[in-house]
Amino acid sequence: MDENKVSWGNVLKFAGAFIAYLIGAGFATGQEVLQYFASYGYQGLLVAAFVLLCFVYVGYEFIVTGYSERFANTNDIYRHYCGKYLGGFYDYFSIAFIYMSYIVMLGGAGATVRQYYHLSPMLGSILMMAVSVITVVCGLGRIVEVIGTIGPLIVVIAIGVGLGGIFSNPAGVSEGAALVSSGSLEITKVGSNWLMAGTSYVGFCMLWLAAFLAAMGTKANSKKEAALGTTLGALAFVGGAVVLMLGLLSCIKDLYASDIPSLVIAEKLWPPLASVFSVVILAGIYTTSVPLLWSVSARFAHEKTTRFYGLTAVFAAAACFVALKLPFRQIVNIIYGINGYVGIMLMFFMLAKTLRSAKLSRKP
Repeated sequence: MDENKVSWGNVLKFAGAFIAYLIGAGFATGQEVLQYFASYGYQGLLVAAFVLLCFVYVGYEFIVTGYSERFANTNDIYRHYCGKYLGGFYDYFSIAFIYMSYIVMLGGAGATVRQYYHLSPMLGSILMMAVSVITVVCGLGRIVEVIGTIGPLIVVIAIGVGLGGIFSNPAGVSEGAALVSSGSLEITKVGSNWLMAGTSYVGFCMLWLAAFLAAMGTKANSKKEAALGTTLGALAFVGGAVVLMLGLLSCIKDLYASDIPSLVIAEKLWPPLASVFSVVILAGIYTTSVPLLWSVSARFAHEKTTRFYGLTAVFAAAACFVALKLPFRQIVNIIYGINGYVGIMLMFFMLAKTLRSAKLSRKP
């Protein structure tokens, strides 16, 4: 293969899939950005810088390793970095976490339908379950194509809402940051400081991305094309998170206790905009719920088999049942927070392998 061959259409598709996979219920609703970034005021910018640095590295590693190794089972990427036993632990732990994250997505769909449309959360969760199952049944190629197209659009609209919040109340950003620093608002947050928040955030995202990016790497024409895609995706995603963080700070008094804080900004800007944005949030949840569900089913069965279809339906139904029993804000805080600290340990194994490989390549 030509290691320098680059199709910019593929680069954009990979970047879009990277963004779309991460911009699920937590990001689109604003709850994730609130707990990890905005809850630390201006120190949220330090969270963003740390996350960007890590995303560029792990995105490159996962997709290029997938391109080079062509794993029969993409979850073998954990054994590639951690060895047989620790790799096996991460394999099963990541699948459990990915499944819990799918529960978060269904919970986010239910919470959005309840907060904006004043309908039963059961309706939102069940509909999201149904469309995610249908898409997963279509296969990975179709998933990358669909979410790679929707992802960038969601980021653009989310950034637009964040910018609207900033420009409608420019002084509110500094006022909001001061309120957060004073501790006068009881904001649910992850971590005890900005570094712990950033560490947890990168950790849980890595557990999402590893197998999916390894599989996506097999669709690339070259390592360069694959790496450009994930790097562009990381830049766009973190940039969007920063803008949304500042938008949340500008209205922090009105939304810090909300399940769907980004929807509060949209309603304050222009009520009809909230109607559009509620659909955008659901689209963001969809683009993440689909690859999450695919990752779980693909771990236990080959695509396009009767076993794969059956497991997909069973896993989705069970997740929907759990999602309807738990409050959304607590789901995000507990599942993402705790699992993130376990996930970040994977990066130390990755760094060790990168350093060993670099050392061997320098030997004559």
